[in-house]
Amino acid sequence: MAFNQFPSKGGVPSGNTAGRPTNPVIGDTYYNGQVEALEIYNGTTWKVAKAEGFPPDAPTISSVTDSSSSLAYASTAGTLTVVLVPAATGGTATQYNAYTTVGGYSGFSTTGSTVTITGLTPGTAYSVYGNASNGSGTSTNTATASPVTPTTLPQVPTIGTATASTSAAEATVTWTNGTSGGKNISAITITPFLNGTTAQTSRTAATTSSTSYTFTTGELTAGSAYTFKVKTANANGTSADSSASNSVTIPIIANYLVVAGGGGGGGQTGGGGGAGGMRTGGIAVATGNVFNITVGGGGGAGTSPANGAPSQISGSTITTISCTGGGYGGSHTSFSSTNGTGVGNGGSGGGGGYENIAGGTGISGEGNNGGTSGLSWTGGGGGGAGTVGVTSGTRNYGGAGGDGVASSITGSSLFYAGGGGGSGENGGGAGGSGVGATGGNNPSTIPTFPTANRGGGGGGNRDASGTGVPSMHGTPGASGIVILSLPNAAAGTTGSPASSTSGGRYIYQFTGNGTLTV
Repeated sequence: MAFNQFPSKGGVPSGNTAGRPTNPVIGDTYYNGQVEALEIYNGTTWKVAKAEGFPPDAPTISSVTDSSSSLAYASTAGTLTVVLVPAATGGTATQYNAYTTVGGYSGFSTTGSTVTITGLTPGTAYSVYGNASNGSGTSTNTATASPVTPTTLPQVPTIGTATASTSAAEATVTWTNGTSGGKNISAITITPFLNGTTAQTSRTAATTSSTSYTFTTGELTAGSAYTFKVKTANANGTSADSSASNSVTIPIIANYLVVAGGGGGGGQTGGGGGAGGMRTGGIAVATGNVFNITVGGGGGAGTSPANGAPSQISGSTITTISCTGGGYGGSHTSFSSTNGTGVGNGGSGGGGGYENIAGGTGISGEGNNGGTSGLSWTGGGGGGAGTVGVTSGTRNYGGAGGDGVASSITGSSLFYAGGGGGSGENGGGAGGSGVGATGGNNPSTIPTFPTANRGGGGGGNRDASGTGVPSMHGTPGASGIVILSLPNAAAGTTGSPASSTSGGRYIYQFTGNGTLTV
């Protein structure tokens, strides 16, 4: 009897691969004679049915990417996203897993083949591998992917201290930079907050490793209080602001110029007098501050053949800021001597008189040394606030005085504290920068006198024509001056008459002793 073929075996459809049902539902079975196995539909594809089930085959890694770049920095904020591709063979995975090769970090997903690994250290490179699993077991591992570095925003800086200047309308704030988040820092931003609440114009630090910034004059309002916050940026973005600094009040600054009296020039082929000492700068002031002013007078002329005199008062002073009077110029010791006498030290030193006498010494920060009388019948120039006095380089001609220093504290650029020129048998040296006296010669040239109240040194000996000064006597030094420049917010209430400049500051010029109350 012939054997009959049936389309099903025990109620299970059978046939070859092409004969599988065209619209199966999950759980349908089919005898596939072509592969000699019972198959079951898993909702996606037909799988060979086994009593114990099949573990998945190993997936592959499609990509590993940094998924933490927008996160705020923390030591465990790094995140990598691993995309796995399921194997076409083997059992269906119910869970996908990913691991780092170092550190023991891992992640898994039961809802898809994309896995996130968290808790990584930003800026550290990690190599990753993965696998798949189901109730029947776990696949072998994937190949290890190339290293990837998780990164974040930069760490928020730690604020330091804000400190107001004592000599300018400035404040300096400090901070400590944090970790970069795995990307190079691209900028550090400092923001001032007026009265601790209202953000003002931010500034950028000089370098990406800076730990301080100074807000200079004009960037902040004098007399107002500020706090400061700092933040950093990298290629991922910008950190949050730091906490606020302490509050500081930007000082109101009084600019000052203090010039002492110049020294007198030496008589009879004498050296020029040294300029009075000169100092300029700024000091913080507050309402009620009192400035006590002393102004030094110029030194007297040297009488033939005597040295000049130092400035008549020890110097000029604003409270604790003082300058020393200029040194006197040396002279010929007598009509028959061959060498001159010594010279005075001071704010600037006086020039040497007659022959081979070194100039006097100036005080560092106030002035310069005087010039030497290096040849016969010559006197060295007195030192100026800006440069040293000139040593006489030509026989019978005096050396020039050292230059003064220009200041615009009054609103106009003026020179102060120039040295007096030395005298010579045939000609005298020029005064420094137009404020020291020109040196005379013996006996015909009439030199100029130093400019009044500018601290210039007197010239070496001069003749008497039309001046009432005996022949071969030196020229007296000029008296000094004290000038204070205050902003409107700190205008003085007593002292010399004030005049405002175009910048809205008030200028107080003292040519004698006085007091100024802010």
